[in-house]
Amino acid sequence: MIKIKENIDLTPFNTFRLKQAAEFFVIVKNVQDLRAAIIWAKENKQPIFILGGGSNILISQKIKGLVIKNEIKGMEIIDKNDDYALVEGKGGESWTKFVNFTVNQGLYGLENLFLIYGTVGAAPIQNIGAYGVELKDVFYHLKAINLKTGHEKIFSAADCLFAYRDSIFKNKLKGKYFIYSVVVKLSRKPNFKLTYAPLKTELAKRKITEPCLRDIVNVITDIRNSKLPNPGVLPNAGSYFKNIEISERKFKSLLKKYPEMPYFQSDNKKIKIPSGWLIEQAGFKGKRFGKVSMYEKQALILVNHGGAQAKDILALAEKVKKAVNKKFGVDLVEEVRVI
Repeated sequence: MIKIKENIDLTPFNTFRLKQAAEFFVIVKNVQDLRAAIIWAKENKQPIFILGGGSNILISQKIKGLVIKNEIKGMEIIDKNDDYALVEGKGGESWTKFVNFTVNQGLYGLENLFLIYGTVGAAPIQNIGAYGVELKDVFYHLKAINLKTGHEKIFSAADCLFAYRDSIFKNKLKGKYFIYSVVVKLSRKPNFKLTYAPLKTELAKRKITEPCLRDIVNVITDIRNSKLPNPGVLPNAGSYFKNIEISERKFKSLLKKYPEMPYFQSDNKKIKIPSGWLIEQAGFKGKRFGKVSMYEKQALILVNHGGAQAKDILALAEKVKKAVNKKFGVDLVEEVRVI
């Protein structure tokens, strides 16, 4: 039986550690719990909000209706042949634990995405990515529950409309489905993607010419820990802004003025510029405004030094956006979802 609670403090459930409440709150550990929660919301005419790991959101006010915390866990290989394996992770499972499971099974494809905070169910919503790899590169399908009917639907990669940090679940189907499980198709043979410069540099520094899966995980762990704050120590929601994508024409114009500007080619024939570099050049890296700052080791991360409110975070984000636009003539776009 599920237990619906009222006026629950969500501070422990969001990595920004913002003190906001849920009008109603329930933890679900299986599909039966979920369907019971959907029925309760329908009978009580309450909207539903799905909460995963709380690592890519900024809760700016009390959440009305029923907050469903996804704690449906589990992972397994569901099919395999000589070349590939299909691996399923339940939506409430830790993403890092899921990647570690695939690495321990000797499967290739998710290793570059190690140590991304959040849950398996949230990964396709954001089409998470790091070090030259995105979830869509290995995605097979997902199973989701319709929050109105309780019926299950399978979504293929094409159905998900994946794009850079984007999917159909952030747009047309936003708030309409509960992602119950995700299945990825991974190679059983070495298939590394080592094009990302810091990854190549670190491997070379360690004189690793023929890496194994655990080598990649160890290097990525060290790189991330050297640049990104642990939200358990310094509250944050990961990258606050997306890297920007601009036209070739705009890129050439900027490059003339800033020849040292880092860049890389995007899948959609646009040029991607690291937003962290833009923010640093605008003078915000490590600069503190009361209880918030852009992190001193990675300007893309907005951190709460303790006791910050949502308005403090939103005010700093707005300052950063205006300064970057004034200096470079480009618009930063939030990666963090503001509730």
